[in-house]
Amino acid sequence: MLRFLFPVDGSDASNRAITEFIARLDWYRHIPEIHLLNVQFPQRGNVPLFIDKESIDRYHREEGLKELQAARELLDRAGLVCHYHIAVGNPPDVIMQYGKEIGCDQIVMGPRGLGAVKRILLGSVASKVIELSTIPVLLIR
Repeated sequence: MLRFLFPVDGSDASNRAITEFIARLDWYRHIPEIHLLNVQFPQRGNVPLFIDKESIDRYHREEGLKELQAARELLDRAGLVCHYHIAVGNPPDVIMQYGKEIGCDQIVMGPRGLGAVKRILLGSVASKVIELSTIPVLLIR
Protein backbone atom coordinates (compact mmCIF):
# COMPACT_ATOMS: atom_id res chain seq x y z
CA MET A 1 0.00 0.00 0.00
CA LEU A 2 1.21 3.47 -0.83
CA ARG A 3 1.90 5.83 2.08
CA PHE A 4 1.47 9.57 1.46
CA LEU A 5 2.53 12.44 3.71
CA PHE A 6 0.52 15.67 3.58
CA PRO A 7 2.20 18.59 5.37
CA VAL A 8 -0.67 20.91 6.33
CA ASP A 9 -0.68 24.31 7.98
CA GLY A 10 -4.36 25.24 7.83
CA SER A 11 -3.78 27.53 4.83
CA ASP A 12 -6.00 27.68 1.75
CA ALA A 13 -3.12 26.20 -0.27
CA SER A 14 -2.81 23.10 1.91
CA ASN A 15 -6.59 22.61 2.07
CA ARG A 16 -6.84 22.97 -1.72
CA ALA A 17 -4.16 20.29 -2.09
CA ILE A 18 -6.27 17.92 0.05
CA THR A 19 -9.43 18.74 -1.92
CA GLU A 20 -7.71 18.23 -5.28
CA PHE A 21 -6.10 14.99 -4.09
CA ILE A 22 -9.52 13.65 -3.06
CA ALA A 23 -10.86 14.55 -6.52
CA ARG A 24 -8.03 12.53 -8.10
CA LEU A 25 -8.27 9.37 -6.02
CA ASP A 26 -9.18 7.47 -9.17
CA TRP A 27 -5.52 7.84 -10.22
CA TYR A 28 -4.68 5.12 -7.71
CA ARG A 29 -5.56 1.45 -7.78
CA HIS A 30 -5.76 1.39 -3.96
CA ILE A 31 -6.42 4.26 -1.61
CA PRO A 32 -3.08 5.32 -0.12
CA GLU A 33 -2.43 5.43 3.59
CA ILE A 34 -2.70 9.12 4.45
CA HIS A 35 -0.58 10.88 7.07
CA LEU A 36 -1.20 14.54 7.90
CA LEU A 37 1.68 16.42 9.47
CA ASN A 38 1.51 19.83 11.08
CA VAL A 39 4.80 21.44 12.05
CA GLN A 40 4.78 24.12 14.71
CA PHE A 41 7.62 26.61 15.01
CA PRO A 42 9.55 26.37 18.29
CA GLN A 43 9.16 29.14 20.84
CA ARG A 44 11.88 31.73 20.46
CA GLY A 45 13.71 34.05 22.74
CA ASN A 46 13.12 33.83 26.46
CA VAL A 47 9.68 32.21 26.30
CA PRO A 48 10.96 28.83 27.62
CA LEU A 49 12.49 30.63 30.60
CA PHE A 50 9.10 31.95 31.73
CA ILE A 51 6.67 29.24 30.64
CA ASP A 52 6.94 25.58 31.66
CA LYS A 53 7.48 22.84 29.08
CA GLU A 54 4.02 21.30 29.61
CA SER A 55 2.33 24.62 28.80
CA ILE A 56 4.45 25.07 25.67
CA ASP A 57 3.71 21.49 24.57
CA ARG A 58 -0.02 22.01 25.20
CA TYR A 59 0.09 25.25 23.16
CA HIS A 60 1.78 23.49 20.21
CA ARG A 61 -0.74 20.64 20.36
CA GLU A 62 -3.74 23.01 20.47
CA GLU A 63 -2.42 25.13 17.60
CA GLY A 64 -1.53 22.03 15.59
CA LEU A 65 -5.01 20.56 16.03
CA LYS A 66 -6.55 23.87 14.88
CA GLU A 67 -4.38 23.85 11.75
CA LEU A 68 -5.19 20.18 11.04
CA GLN A 69 -8.94 20.53 11.56
CA ALA A 70 -10.02 21.53 8.03
CA ALA A 71 -7.87 18.86 6.36
CA ARG A 72 -9.18 16.18 8.73
CA GLU A 73 -12.77 17.27 8.03
CA LEU A 74 -12.22 17.17 4.26
CA LEU A 75 -10.83 13.64 4.46
CA ASP A 76 -13.55 12.54 6.86
CA ARG A 77 -16.31 13.83 4.54
CA ALA A 78 -14.70 11.85 1.71
CA GLY A 79 -14.75 8.72 3.89
CA LEU A 80 -10.95 8.55 4.08
CA VAL A 81 -9.07 7.50 7.18
CA CYS A 82 -5.97 9.46 8.08
CA HIS A 83 -3.27 9.50 10.71
CA TYR A 84 -2.30 12.90 12.02
CA HIS A 85 0.85 14.11 13.69
CA ILE A 86 2.04 17.35 15.24
CA ALA A 87 5.74 18.16 15.49
CA VAL A 88 7.85 21.16 16.44
CA GLY A 89 10.84 22.41 14.46
CA ASN A 90 11.91 23.81 11.10
CA PRO A 91 9.12 22.70 8.72
CA PRO A 92 11.21 21.49 5.75
CA ASP A 93 13.55 19.53 8.02
CA VAL A 94 10.74 17.97 10.03
CA ILE A 95 8.79 17.07 6.88
CA MET A 96 11.82 15.34 5.40
CA GLN A 97 12.65 13.52 8.63
CA TYR A 98 9.08 12.37 9.21
CA GLY A 99 8.69 11.25 5.59
CA LYS A 100 11.72 9.01 5.99
CA GLU A 101 10.62 7.72 9.41
CA ILE A 102 7.25 6.49 8.18
CA GLY A 103 8.64 5.28 4.86
CA CYS A 104 6.34 7.45 2.79
CA ASP A 105 6.17 6.99 -0.96
CA GLN A 106 5.18 10.55 -1.78
CA ILE A 107 4.87 13.96 -0.17
CA VAL A 108 1.78 15.84 -1.35
CA MET A 109 1.50 19.54 -0.61
CA GLY A 110 0.13 22.83 -1.83
CA PRO A 111 2.55 25.63 -2.62
CA ARG A 112 1.93 28.98 -1.04
CA GLY A 113 0.53 31.60 -3.33
CA LEU A 114 3.62 33.80 -3.15
CA GLY A 115 4.54 35.98 -6.10
CA ALA A 116 7.87 35.46 -7.86
CA VAL A 117 9.69 38.25 -6.00
CA LYS A 118 8.49 37.12 -2.55
CA ARG A 119 9.37 33.51 -3.36
CA ILE A 120 12.92 34.52 -4.31
CA LEU A 121 13.39 36.69 -1.24
CA LEU A 122 11.60 34.55 1.34
CA GLY A 123 11.71 31.06 -0.09
CA SER A 124 8.96 28.66 0.87
CA VAL A 125 8.53 25.37 2.65
CA ALA A 126 7.47 23.70 -0.60
CA SER A 127 10.55 24.98 -2.46
CA LYS A 128 12.86 23.76 0.29
CA VAL A 129 11.18 20.35 0.46
CA ILE A 130 11.53 19.93 -3.31
CA GLU A 131 15.16 20.96 -3.11
CA LEU A 132 16.05 18.54 -0.27
CA SER A 133 13.73 15.62 -0.85
CA THR A 134 14.76 12.17 -1.94
CA ILE A 135 11.06 11.27 -1.76
CA PRO A 136 8.87 12.26 -4.75
CA VAL A 137 6.96 15.49 -4.10
CA LEU A 138 3.62 16.28 -5.71
CA LEU A 139 2.62 19.95 -5.59
CA ILE A 140 -1.09 20.56 -6.14
CA ARG A 141 -2.32 24.10 -6.80
